[in-house]
Amino acid sequence: MGGMTGTGDAAPDTDALDAAFAETVRRTGASIGALYLLAPDDRLLRLNLLCGAPVEFAAPWAKVPLASPAPVAEAVREDRLVWVGSQEEMVRSYPRTALVLPYPLALVAAPVSGVRQCGSLLLMWPATRPPYMTQRERGNITSSCRRLARLLEEAAESDGSPARREQPRAVPVGTGRRSANPAAALSDFVERLPGGSCAVDLEGRFTYVSSGACELLGRAADQLLGTQPWQSLRWLDDPAYEDRYRAAVISREPVSFTACRPPDQWLDIHLYPDASGISARIVPSGAHTPPSPAPDRSARAPTAARAGQLYQLLHLAAALTEVVGVQDVVDLVADQIMPAFGARGLVLSTADAGRLRITGHRGYAPHTIRHLDGLPLDTTFTPAGQVLDSGTPAFFADPEEMRRGYPEAPMVSGKQAWAFLPLIISGRPVGVCVLSYDSPHTFPAEERAVMTSLAGLIAQAFDRARLYDTKHALAHGLQQALLPRGLPQVNGLKVAARYLPATRGMEIGGDFYDLIRLGDTAAAAVIGDVQGHNVAAAALMGQVRTGVHAHATLGTPPDQVLHRTNRLLTDLGRAARVPPAGRTTGLSQHAPAPDLFTSCLYAHLDLARGRATLASAGHPPPVLRLPDGETRPVVVPPGPLLGIDPDAVFPVTEIPLTTGMLLVLYTDGLVESPGTDLDDSIAHLADRLAAADDRDLDLLIDTLLGKAATTGQRTDDIALLVLQQATHP
Repeated sequence: MGGMTGTGDAAPDTDALDAAFAETVRRTGASIGALYLLAPDDRLLRLNLLCGAPVEFAAPWAKVPLASPAPVAEAVREDRLVWVGSQEEMVRSYPRTALVLPYPLALVAAPVSGVRQCGSLLLMWPATRPPYMTQRERGNITSSCRRLARLLEEAAESDGSPARREQPRAVPVGTGRRSANPAAALSDFVERLPGGSCAVDLEGRFTYVSSGACELLGRAADQLLGTQPWQSLRWLDDPAYEDRYRAAVISREPVSFTACRPPDQWLDIHLYPDASGISARIVPSGAHTPPSPAPDRSARAPTAARAGQLYQLLHLAAALTEVVGVQDVVDLVADQIMPAFGARGLVLSTADAGRLRITGHRGYAPHTIRHLDGLPLDTTFTPAGQVLDSGTPAFFADPEEMRRGYPEAPMVSGKQAWAFLPLIISGRPVGVCVLSYDSPHTFPAEERAVMTSLAGLIAQAFDRARLYDTKHALAHGLQQALLPRGLPQVNGLKVAARYLPATRGMEIGGDFYDLIRLGDTAAAAVIGDVQGHNVAAAALMGQVRTGVHAHATLGTPPDQVLHRTNRLLTDLGRAARVPPAGRTTGLSQHAPAPDLFTSCLYAHLDLARGRATLASAGHPPPVLRLPDGETRPVVVPPGPLLGIDPDAVFPVTEIPLTTGMLLVLYTDGLVESPGTDLDDSIAHLADRLAAADDRDLDLLIDTLLGKAATTGQRTDDIALLVLQQATHP
């Protein structure tokens, strides 16, 4: 694995990290260890060091998104040690991880953090260990993680951070046992045993083969030593056999299987693993003879996919089921599928109005993408159109092969090999996924088979993601259209507003705000939230806003504005529940539809008199900041939500308006969060308002929103309306 580490792997900091990592694995008695480091954007964990297993085994989880449901990610997200004591617990708690680790084992994932979060340490044991961890073990692992964090921080300060390594690297555990040639006496002992004996290291390479094993396997020792069994013995190139080897390496338990050496010699192979490698015993099978001999694999045209690729296919299939938008699909293909096949370039195109529109790409210059974007579906410039029309993938191992059919394509992209994969769903073309390489690349039959299978999965995910993005844009477009395009100018009043949609899920909310000019010296401010998160909620929000606006412009007092709007909603609720003639629903005629409930806060601002009159229908109280800096929620006795009781009464509260005062109206998405008391959240909002600079109300809103305005994950929409009396009119 040394060829994968790059030129900087001999740095002293790296040596110290490797030694500390190997010492941790050895001291804890783990059979396999892995060190994951956070990528610079803190959204991805990359496998950096691996101990006790081949790097190839870790391909399905070499990159783990920080948001994924995996132990290594959860340990970092929640900053805690994650223990999984059995395969049954793994299946229950982490089904995706269980999919690529279908073996009896126990594992722990622990955060590696010091001054900052660095990553996660993963340790695995055979299932024979106790299914629990002692406090001493936890303490040892925690202290080891702190030591690793210190080394990582020191390496970062010296500009030799191992986090920059592109590929993971295998680190020997250093147990003291070495794969050296056996002494003559030991060799004689092995040769006297019946059958054959051989040794395989953890990378899967033969390190010793007895003469008996050579005879049974049908190869000379020099043809086997240093090779992997499935490379030098093609009849062992079967996912089922490789899976048995994987099971032995990961579980550290003996494994047996029967294989057929063509044409008809059946062999029993017994694997005995430990931390240094695997000892294998090979004897002629005498237990049973299958009804028909296995065919010679070397005679098959398409070779079955390797077990590692099948596991990777399963892992990526599970990941593709969790993507939401088109960008998620692009990121997954680029972060996991490209590295899995060694590709250096990606173009993901969709068929739209007779053209191929590029929706995502990696590894291409912008001018190249501009040249390739918008090609007609019947283009002869690249194979993309023909591939989509025929539904058959196309593979080009070098520029000359591409140039024979498409002379200009190699010159535009500068790539040296390409895989064009059509994205087809039930015979309907969706788009094309192109994986490209910076050097010539042959595509073995097994790799083509896996790529073709993945193309079908990508097509399904891509189509769902496009539908999601379209519906999401439509829903939020509807909501934005129902919100005011601009707020009116009112003399003596400064105003700013903001609406933020939820960042999770397809559904939208019914949050709204409005400012209504009522002559030269008066205005009405309103904010509300329709219960529910769907297009119907957004549509109803438009009705509520229109009703409030209509009553306000007539000069109706605040309590009556809410009362009349409430009657409108209860009437709509009754109408929605009245069944057709001759049918009954069993529901009360006066019971409103539950999705018509709405909270609302209405404030009438009389700037001439310097008074504000407020009424609330179950809405959070506004927050007031006086010119002297005193900041507090305004006590507004709330009436019931709109749409519940047609005869509801809405109490009125009056407060003075003074020059420089601030009044903040908001929806509950700004202050509600699981496990937090609402009064405490409103108090924290008041604290932020007290400390905010009011010279620019838009910047003040940024302060009030805090993280929600940038990277915060919101499960509800937020509407915010800030009013400040500048001068008396």
